Amino acid sequence: MPDATVNVRYIVDDVEASVRWYTAHLGFTLLSNHAPAFADVRLGALRLLLSGPSSSAGRAMADGELPRPGGWNRIHLIVGDLPAEVARLRADGVEFRNDIVTGPGGSQVLLVDPSGNLVELFQPAGR
Repeated sequence: MPDATVNVRYIVDDVEASVRWYTAHLGFTLLSNHAPAFADVRLGALRLLLSGPSSSAGRAMADGELPRPGGWNRIHLIVGDLPAEVARLRADGVEFRNDIVTGPGGSQVLLVDPSGNLVELFQPAGR
């Protein structure tokens, strides 16, 4: 694939609240804003598509099921100092799903965006 950009779509309840959350707390840059239907933000090579209920991605499936936020899939962002990031984000009032957990590969924690989607912050072992 010639394009180095990775695109991930998150279904969100409120596009404006999601844009504010990702830009203010995680350093994403706004690319376009077509709220209330859609916006996209970028962090490095990641383009995150934030699709609200009125977007084409929010339309019902053939069986009537509506796309909704949440679940366990998540974007995974690498940080250099996980405890410092957690302290900064807690001070900003960001909601966490868990406390920092550490395994052989490193340490991680899960943030919850305004719609209930997860974002994992990860610090590799040895950093």
